[in-house]
Amino acid sequence: MSTDPSARHGTTSVHGARLPLFVLNMHRNFTGVSATAAAVTHQQLDRYDVKLVGRALPGCPAPISFMQALLLSRQPPPGRKFHIWHVRRNPEMRAGIFARDILRLPVKLVFTTAAQRRHSLVPRWLISRMDAVVATTPEAAAHVPESRAVVPHGVDIDRFQPAPSRSDAWVGTGYPGTAGIAAIGRIREEKGTDRFVTAMINTLPHLAGYTALVVGKAAPEHMQFLARLKAQVAAAGLSERILFPGEIDAAGMPDLVSGLSLLVALPRYEGYGVTPLEAMACGVPFVASDTGWFEQFSGGGAAGVVVPGGDPQAATEQIIALLSDPSRYQAMAESARSRATEQFSVTAEADAINAVYEALWSQG
Repeated sequence: MSTDPSARHGTTSVHGARLPLFVLNMHRNFTGVSATAAAVTHQQLDRYDVKLVGRALPGCPAPISFMQALLLSRQPPPGRKFHIWHVRRNPEMRAGIFARDILRLPVKLVFTTAAQRRHSLVPRWLISRMDAVVATTPEAAAHVPESRAVVPHGVDIDRFQPAPSRSDAWVGTGYPGTAGIAAIGRIREEKGTDRFVTAMINTLPHLAGYTALVVGKAAPEHMQFLARLKAQVAAAGLSERILFPGEIDAAGMPDLVSGLSLLVALPRYEGYGVTPLEAMACGVPFVASDTGWFEQFSGGGAAGVVVPGGDPQAATEQIIALLSDPSRYQAMAESARSRATEQFSVTAEADAINAVYEALWSQG
């Protein structure tokens, strides 16, 4: 193998050309998986010739089609015996298996899993066919015997930064009031959207000037759930203070998050959860349920508060207490940014994932 000197600076190349890396993103919606894939892929652009396959991701190259990916993978890259395809969802695993096992292309598959519970039968079979599996937590790795590495998701600390003035940043969002609290994610029972709404109905009468945002999209099967939440808000007379703006474009998310005073995440189940990390990077503390990796994010309460069972009443009490104590709030805001920067940077995540690729290539 021959590498040029740029490899010493983090660029993997052979005979002066960066090695290709195929990143599959075939989900039509921008989800938490999409956000983590975008953050890591953006970090990998200087090291690899990234080919994004399927749907666009912010900060990443324009995508190519699956057919183009197949054509580009017919021959192995110079100096290597196979291409690496990084997949993160069931359809992408199936696509990769088709390319490798049916078409017999020189491809190896790397899969990232965050699930902290036993996978169902079909995903278990798909995962068993991967060449390497990256788990985001030790708990996720325990459900995937094939895992090669434990690599926590990180946040892009350059993209998500504290606002010079949080109050000005909130005004810039265009939402009413003088400050904001938000839940960000898909609107459904598993994500605890109803818990957030209940907590906000209980909280806002005690917090003058605050507006609550339910940011996210409801799938067709969850539209009745969303309708019930809106009716609950209307019955409480808070329709002008608890808003449902829907899905917000990924490019606008840093500006929104940096304007928040608090991020609330009360899911019933979460494999990992990146929205508290994005908030932390913006110097925004969080209140969350005891699922995902929220306890590890919080640092024992330094950057956020974890509520046992995600109980809405307990969350209400914690939110009011935190936002009513300026000195405690300021200390948590500073700790949140510090922890995101020092312990949960996406740069470290990308480096660890790159090491998995390099180990695969070296064994090939």
